Amino acid sequence: MDYKITFKKSVAKDLKKISPENVNRVLNKISVDLPSKADLLPVLQEQFSGLKKFRVGDYRIIFTIIDSILILRVQHRKVVYRD
Repeated sequence: MDYKITFKKSVAKDLKKISPENVNRVLNKISVDLPSKADLLPVLQEQFSGLKKFRVGDYRIIFTIIDSILILRVQHRKVVYRD
């Protein structure tokens, strides 16, 4: 099922910390691949229980599905799971 994509306001801060080339790559993958793959992606555990992740190279997109895809975080894999 294809979903509409929305972004939490704080994602703008996350994207400013990423190089422009990687931002373009991440946003392209989000718009092209994520809507059709969202239901098949892994569900996270523990403090992120119920959320899903989408991998784009070294970056992780943390999202949830509530009538649409809500992107919560876009960060490097080393820091995305920290509090």
